[in-house]
Amino acid sequence: MSCAAGIAVQTALREEKLVDNVRVMGAKLKQRLEARFGNHHHVGDIRGRGLFLGIEFVRDRTTKEPFDPAQKLNARIKSEGMARGLMCYPMPGTIDGRRGDHVVLAPPYIIDDSHVDEIVDKLGQAVDAAIAGLSA
Repeated sequence: MSCAAGIAVQTALREEKLVDNVRVMGAKLKQRLEARFGNHHHVGDIRGRGLFLGIEFVRDRTTKEPFDPAQKLNARIKSEGMARGLMCYPMPGTIDGRRGDHVVLAPPYIIDDSHVDEIVDKLGQAVDAAIAGLSA
């Protein structure tokens, strides 16, 4: 990236208050994720900062036992999300390089309230469908 392009990016970030938006929308997104998934039987943790948030999926919430890696839950969630118009990033092997499933959300800095609701709704549908598909 040229110096002029870098300055232009920093100028846009400042003038459009995009970093402030990341703080505000990131907090809203995390709150909505916690409301939707905070008591979900298969969610072990919701963590992250700003608009970079991850959700850990477990077979059993109490013991934090992971799903069998052969089930590829993270990839199933990604596929179900994409079928609904949601991009999330699957993360396998997050416990020991082999076991453990996460998905990461990283929406753009220009996100607004309606996008937060849409992301959480679509992710909820994707997770429900992916988990239901494991027992099918």
